[in-house]
Amino acid sequence: MKLTSMDISTTASASSIVFDALRKAIIQGQLEEGEPLRQDEIARLFNTSRIPVREAISRLEEQGLVKTQRYKGAVVAGLSPKETEEIFDLRALVEPEIIKNAVPRMSKEILASAREKCAAFSASDNPMEWGDLNRDFHETLYSASDLKFFREIAHNAIDRVERQIRAQLVMSNGMERAGREHFGIMDACEAGDADLAADLTGEHILGAKKSLLAHIQDR
Repeated sequence: MKLTSMDISTTASASSIVFDALRKAIIQGQLEEGEPLRQDEIARLFNTSRIPVREAISRLEEQGLVKTQRYKGAVVAGLSPKETEEIFDLRALVEPEIIKNAVPRMSKEILASAREKCAAFSASDNPMEWGDLNRDFHETLYSASDLKFFREIAHNAIDRVERQIRAQLVMSNGMERAGREHFGIMDACEAGDADLAADLTGEHILGAKKSLLAHIQDR
């Protein structure tokens, strides 16, 4: 199992630490679709009992990142093309509303941080960084929004398709196109044009969905 071992035997929040480590490994593709999550093995890696591991796996199952299969137990959940499409469509409904709400509330500090992350994304030549840089850019802009529940929905939806987003960015024109679209969204935010920022965000998400589904069908 591709997890870094860690001694958390004396840590009060053992369940949260295991949860965060498993979630990151799933999202980044270190744990692959269908890979079993054996509680005893994970407990041994973290030098803890099976109780916090069981709690962490239950939380991951609630988020849709893990599913329980008969005879196999907990495994890393996958997504069908239909499920992937549904999640991207949900994002295209929710995230434009978040950024529309956020634009009037964006401070100079948030805009400067987002501009820096936008540039870092386009400048990076390391595919392993692209997923994190992409997410950092969007979530920096969204952080100005006071639509708490919308942001939670978007956060969980992005978690579900993070592996697919990373694959989409690595495709031939995924990174280049995403970079151009990021600069367009950034310019709209700096101009205070909330409607344009929302429209561009929706188009950005639906364009990524179209490219990703085409990639899945071609495999």
